[in-house]
Amino acid sequence: MNNYQHILLAADFSEHGLTVAKKAQHLAHQHQAKLSIIHIIDNLPITDTTYGPIIPFDMDLNDLLMTAAKNKLAELSKTLNIPEQQQHLEMGSASLEITNIAEENNVDLIILGSHGRHGLALLLGSTANSVLHHAKCDVLAVRLQDN
Repeated sequence: MNNYQHILLAADFSEHGLTVAKKAQHLAHQHQAKLSIIHIIDNLPITDTTYGPIIPFDMDLNDLLMTAAKNKLAELSKTLNIPEQQQHLEMGSASLEITNIAEENNVDLIILGSHGRHGLALLLGSTANSVLHHAKCDVLAVRLQDN
């Protein structure tokens, strides 16, 4: 088995995110691999005007979300010693963006957190499950414990 050369950490900034990040950092060190990080901001749903103006029109939530996410990404990346050119911030479908960035950057291992949901919760969508089925490289889903 060859060592991993490039590991991509999919960060969601959850309360368990640092556990997943530390595991990714450990594996990158163990394999002497490059470690990159990605965070995806979900597309905001378009508001239905029949409910009235929910968001002021002069406020661009996408810009606010991108700025806040960029700051959190930079903070986590600093903790993990990940240089800026290996930090990715995208907006869209998490599983699609993760697998696209992985393919574009010759990633051979994606690491993300998973709550291991079953039944209806799994049917409604799991980023880890979708990445697992669409990635062209290995995927490590770190089991997260719900409180």
